[in-house]
Amino acid sequence: MTSEGLTGATPVVTVALCIKCTKNTSAPVAVRWIHSTSGPGATLYACPECAPELGAGPTPDDEIPTP
Repeated sequence: MTSEGLTGATPVVTVALCIKCTKNTSAPVAVRWIHSTSGPGATLYACPECAPELGAGPTPDDEIPTP
């Protein structure tokens, strides 16, 4: 290991709760995005095992049709 590896910035580890099995995962997959009219939206995550079952939901770039 180099001194750079020991003294450099530590990587950011993202941990999220899976919305299906409710276990913490360090490899979260974004599966839903909840739009909010009064603030920032929220992203819901799943673990890699549950993500294929949930499919892809709307993303912040999707347009929401208005009647």
